[in-house]
Amino acid sequence: MMSTTASHGRVMMLPSPSRALQNQQPLIGSDMFRLKQTEPRGSRLVVAATAKYKGTKMREEKLSEMIVEKVKEATEVCEADVRSEGCKVAWDEVEEVSQARADLRIKLKLLNQDPLESFCQENPETDECRIYED
Repeated sequence: MMSTTASHGRVMMLPSPSRALQNQQPLIGSDMFRLKQTEPRGSRLVVAATAKYKGTKMREEKLSEMIVEKVKEATEVCEADVRSEGCKVAWDEVEEVSQARADLRIKLKLLNQDPLESFCQENPETDECRIYED
């Protein structure tokens, strides 16, 4: 039996996992289309589409909460003296956490791309990336 995975319009045939794994639910982080044999000669398509990573949404929410907390801290520190070293450090922390959230969003955007497309951009002469015209 073979498993089929799809990613942005491309379908690849992969060897099916062992019998012990076939009875389990698909793992989080997988976008799978699995064909299962049914008796006597039928097939059934099982679809499971989940988020790339289980904790990604929580991580983004935590970063958003941290930004709010850091802004509060920075405004409290800067109430006394806007030009103090502590005020500058507090706003730098806000900037760092904001950048971490932006980096996470960029990383997620890149992960959602088809890996074959990025591979072919770097290696256009490989067999997998050749385009044949009639």
